[in-house]
Amino acid sequence: MSISHRFVIVTAIFVTCLITANIIAVKPIGLGISLFGVSLSLPAAIIIFPVSYIVGDILTEVYGYRLARRVIWLGFFCNLIAVAVIWIGQLLPPASVWEGQQAYESILGYIPQILLASFLAYVVGEFSNSFVLAKMKIMTKGRWLWTRTIGSTIVGQGLDAAIFISIAYVGRFSLSFIVITILTHWLVKTGYEAIATPLTYTVVNFLKKKEVTDTFDYETNFNPFSLRG
Repeated sequence: MSISHRFVIVTAIFVTCLITANIIAVKPIGLGISLFGVSLSLPAAIIIFPVSYIVGDILTEVYGYRLARRVIWLGFFCNLIAVAVIWIGQLLPPASVWEGQQAYESILGYIPQILLASFLAYVVGEFSNSFVLAKMKIMTKGRWLWTRTIGSTIVGQGLDAAIFISIAYVGRFSLSFIVITILTHWLVKTGYEAIATPLTYTVVNFLKKKEVTDTFDYETNFNPFSLRG
């Protein structure tokens, strides 16, 4: 299948959501709610990161796992470039008239533990999401799109939240705080996907009609590290 401009647009939106989410994730949003003595909060990335999963669903549903796999890796390497450039920018000596170096390091500086958690959670979460959706599409014979988008998100976002928060917070916060934070992220992001279902349906139907395609991954190699078949 030839690559259309619509596929390029969807890919650009996916990568933009991912990089933007990683930049603004440093800011926590207080929910004003406590559970078992733990004050609940969410990263500012909650406003955009779930969109990457919605777009990932659209990519897999319309174009199939093979092309979605390439986009997921593209997002990974684009994010790696962004992190590297931000880190280099931090190392460069600031001009004598600029007083924002400390703020730059505080907001954009990356802790290795956080980076490891972010990259690992992204790869596992996104590929799990795409894999589950592709398999469920075959099982349901292309019916009941909502079961695939929500079902794949439950798995993908659940793994993403569990991996990221466990690695990023271990040794820094109590076990109860980590567990409650994982559950909060998981439920909110899954709810986000459910609410966006009508929009997902609209975009999927539009793209299938314009692209004249509805891909089923019957003979696809689901190895995430393979860029063929």
